[in-house]
Amino acid sequence: MASICYFYIFALALVSVTSNEMCYASRNLLQANPTVPQPQIPTIPTLPQPQIPTIPTLPQPQMPTLPTLPTIPTIPNMPKVSLPPLPSMPTIQNFPTTLPNIPFFAPPPSK
Repeated sequence: MASICYFYIFALALVSVTSNEMCYASRNLLQANPTVPQPQIPTIPTLPQPQIPTIPTLPQPQMPTLPTLPTIPTIPNMPKVSLPPLPSMPTIQNFPTTLPNIPFFAPPPSK
């Protein structure tokens, strides 16, 4: 258990020393070169705006006038025709709806 604690303390000390060394190194670099030349950003030329062509106004199509339809002539009154009566159809006999009584049949007893 004690060896794990020593290991954690050693790792913490190592991290703090290396982070301090990196801080010192970066500070020394900044002090050595106080003015870092900034990169020059080229200017982007302004492109001309595209011209949208104007759409010409098309003439509206003229609908032709439809001729009027002739009226349907009226049919003169026709005389009424009476049809002969239909022949009578023979009627179908009515069948009984109940079945007649059928005598009960008892099978012989099985052995």
